[in-house]
Amino acid sequence: MKKNLWQIMAVVLALSLMLAGCGGKQPDAGKVRLAEVPHSVFYAPLYAAIELGYFKEAGLSVELTNAGGADKVMTAVLSGQADVGFAGPEACIYTYLQGEKNYPKVFGQMTKRDGSFLIGRTTEDFQWQNLRGKKIIGGRKGGVPEMTLEYVLRKNGVTPGKDVEIDTSVQFNMMAGAFAGGSGDYVTLFEPTATEIEAAGNGVVLASLGKMSGEIPYTAFFARQEYLSSNGATVEKFAAAVGKGMKWVASHDAAEVASVIRPQFADSKLETLTSVIRRYQEIDAWKDTLVMEKEDFDRLQTVMEEAGELASRVDFSLLVDNTWAEKVR
Repeated sequence: MKKNLWQIMAVVLALSLMLAGCGGKQPDAGKVRLAEVPHSVFYAPLYAAIELGYFKEAGLSVELTNAGGADKVMTAVLSGQADVGFAGPEACIYTYLQGEKNYPKVFGQMTKRDGSFLIGRTTEDFQWQNLRGKKIIGGRKGGVPEMTLEYVLRKNGVTPGKDVEIDTSVQFNMMAGAFAGGSGDYVTLFEPTATEIEAAGNGVVLASLGKMSGEIPYTAFFARQEYLSSNGATVEKFAAAVGKGMKWVASHDAAEVASVIRPQFADSKLETLTSVIRRYQEIDAWKDTLVMEKEDFDRLQTVMEEAGELASRVDFSLLVDNTWAEKVR
């Protein structure tokens, strides 16, 4: 497990809780403070729900914050700076195993595949064996993107740390810039950054990690147990709004989805967004329902074990509560 990272997070959390205790206030039933892991087109159903007014219809306002990493999302949730976290459920597993009593539980899953793409420097007849002897900028050690990369490499006969070097020192938001600046032979990036790197002539999209890895619970909504028990009606409204966004995206083409979520990506061209959404539709990135399945949760733990990041498995029922997802299925 990423002991050092999560120990640092625990210190930050302790300080945040001390500050929160000096003047905190109860959550506003009509407002949900949502911390997301990155701001990516990969989460189009969430942004569609926002832009189409589904949260407003439910009597909710959403304060969206880009935390820039699953560890930072978890810190925000545990400290009370965010009501709901939106990140990889591995953060909940790590937190539970650390002994946190008010550990968060997952109440909804949106994405069912890895949303990142492998980027190379030139067009090539890509084979996974091409990565031997090379260096990949792969994201934070212990995060689902990096662990999924390792999982895919092993599936294709390439051993991380032996056949290929994975650079985990570059912060998530700096990965594209580092690659464009000359670091690494390959990089894994989310959209729309991957397409924008390609359009700028700084790289070429070679493969979808999500397509290669198969289905895993990649990104989910979670909250502290105290919040879930005290704000059940709010959580149900939130889940219903997200669910409507997921159904809307599933029933509309890429161009329509791009037009709706465009305000969330003002610096991206509409044609870029359309291309990105079509790419995610092609790999079947989004779930049909917010319900997380046990077999998928177990598969995530297999990925974590193979990456050497899981000391012991956690029972599905301890970390996942499908109550609200089942109500709005």
